Amino acid sequence: MPLHPIATAAALCAALVAGTAAAAPEVGKAAPAFTGTDTSGETWALADLRGTPVILEWTNHDCPYVVKHYESGNMQALQKEATEAGYTWLSVISSAPGKQGHVSAEQADDLTASRNAAPTAVLLDPKGDIGKAYGARTTPHMFIIDAQGTLVYMGGIDDKPTTDLADVEGAENYVRLAMADLAAGESVDKAVTRPYGCSVKY
Repeated sequence: MPLHPIATAAALCAALVAGTAAAAPEVGKAAPAFTGTDTSGETWALADLRGTPVILEWTNHDCPYVVKHYESGNMQALQKEATEAGYTWLSVISSAPGKQGHVSAEQADDLTASRNAAPTAVLLDPKGDIGKAYGARTTPHMFIIDAQGTLVYMGGIDDKPTTDLADVEGAENYVRLAMADLAAGESVDKAVTRPYGCSVKY
């Protein structure tokens, strides 16, 4: 018996809604594919990084939560630890033109140099395509993708959701813990945590 056109349309809508929901990033599943351009104009695609673990860091230099982690040297130390351990660290700027944190490629490079930051590259995402694919909500918002392309961590950088530099010391750094779990060949114990910071300025 042929389906009624209205029923068919309803089924299609349901399928589309389900597909949208399924597209949300989920730990233990393939990380959302992305392609982005860095400050030197080089293209980065997640598919090309297969075989290498990846850390994505959403950032906005005007956000006081980001300032906390850079002025304390915490983010730079983490970047260096990760890259020395073989990770590709991509800092992502998803601030839209005219919004807080939006920068040109030159400004982004100046920030990297002035803060002695050590990401592998800084991706400019002014349309928010990468940020929305990952559901990035805050700066910072951290994601770890293993060498097989599986999302293994998403959430906050640590357990101290404040802007106080003094809170960096003694904080439980979730990114560092996740890297330790992976280095030990174990699954990430705290794989999903609450991100904190300023809202991403899409």
